[in-house]
Amino acid sequence: MKVYILSILFSLSFSLVWSKEYNASFFGIKSDGVTLNTNSIQTGINYIHKEGGGVLVFNVGRYLTGSIELKSNVAIQLKEGAVLVGSLNPYDYNMEGPCYSMIRAINQKNIAIYGKGIIDAQGRQVSYNIIDQVHKGFIKAPLENDRPRRPRGIHFKQCRGITIEGITIKNTCDWTQEYEECDSLWVRGITVDNKAYWNNDGIDIVDCQNVLIENSFFDSSDDAVCLKSHKTETACRNVVIRNCTMRSSANGIKLGTMTVGGYENIRIINNKIYDTYRSALTIATPDGGYARNIVVDSLQAYNTGNAIFLRIGNRTHSNKIGTMDSILISNLYVEIPEGKPDAGYEYEGPIEHMPRNISPASIIGLKGHPITHVTLKNVVINHPGAGKPEIAKVGVTPEELDRVPELADSYPEFSCFKELPAWGLYLRHVERIVLENVTFIARKKDYRPAIVLDDAHHVSMSKMKIQEPGKKKQQIHIYQSTNITK
Repeated sequence: MKVYILSILFSLSFSLVWSKEYNASFFGIKSDGVTLNTNSIQTGINYIHKEGGGVLVFNVGRYLTGSIELKSNVAIQLKEGAVLVGSLNPYDYNMEGPCYSMIRAINQKNIAIYGKGIIDAQGRQVSYNIIDQVHKGFIKAPLENDRPRRPRGIHFKQCRGITIEGITIKNTCDWTQEYEECDSLWVRGITVDNKAYWNNDGIDIVDCQNVLIENSFFDSSDDAVCLKSHKTETACRNVVIRNCTMRSSANGIKLGTMTVGGYENIRIINNKIYDTYRSALTIATPDGGYARNIVVDSLQAYNTGNAIFLRIGNRTHSNKIGTMDSILISNLYVEIPEGKPDAGYEYEGPIEHMPRNISPASIIGLKGHPITHVTLKNVVINHPGAGKPEIAKVGVTPEELDRVPELADSYPEFSCFKELPAWGLYLRHVERIVLENVTFIARKKDYRPAIVLDDAHHVSMSKMKIQEPGKKKQQIHIYQSTNITK
């Protein structure tokens, strides 16, 4: 119902606020791909804003620009064949303030970027040019792994009533698009092609509410769709992600890493993921925040490094430790390859946390701080198996299981524990878990059991299927756990 109402409101905004159109050429904006149009574009946006609202229309051509700022009641329409091109000069971007980006907006309402055109930030070369200026001492910025602060494609902060529809966004220096503390955001039918450099997240939703992301394609060298929470008093609430296709050299869909506030009322429906290096789905609360009332339904993932990773951590070493409760994952199908799933892409995920065999899906809380009320229903995880003790080994004796580290302060990725004692599913520090009609398939024999429960309580397993060639011994190992029903 909330999504339906949101769609109606956006439709009304289109018809009422953005009914008047202004051709970009009216403001002297050139389409030759050479003339720097930053001031002319900003003049057009400012004029339309003062006139009460309208659409700045870009027809066929290449429009070179640095940082521009969108204002209330103004939309940018990129018609088919129109390309908004990022300047290669680092000094054409506004480096001041909280929104260092090609297109930004702060505390605005009723804004949009839509059409069949393209935003091409030329981010790889811009990044190289910024690095060059840092090394020469002209730009004062720290370099971590030779990655300075650099402009994002779109950054909207504390805005309300946002539409991003139809466009293609590619080759940004950093995150493709970030929406921070915004309300009523509609992202529909867009294409993200962002493998230009490091940290190229497809879309980042930070402490926003009433968000709909649908019918879109994300191909990114970092997390494809990522929710974050930066402040204790804020959270991501009422978010729907549906009917999208994603590829990533990190995670497909990720809630985290930064989770100071939280996530609640999140619906992730009917999405597909492929060629993704890390997890198809990650939910992590390592910074004292919470995740609750999350529904993931009809997620298909092919050639991805891990199925699901749910994790509570404590990176800040504080007394406030995160929580995770009421997670439903249903109608999930995942195929995990034996090799590296993003092999051959220009910016691959880093090979790390080795040696280890291919990891299981895992739900891992902290001792005394369990993950609670998680249901896996109608799930198939197709795993290569083939785990060999000579590569790495964690057995299932009490001594060996106790040696699996807590790693409360580590960066939460599924591989951070290195070797885990199961190939299908590892549950640790959890309560009230339901596994209903869950199938684990190992294509080759593995030295590990399919499922290991360690400090797991009130776990219900029904209609479970475990398929592994040549394996006759017990496939479910239970340790320090109570109230297990099978």
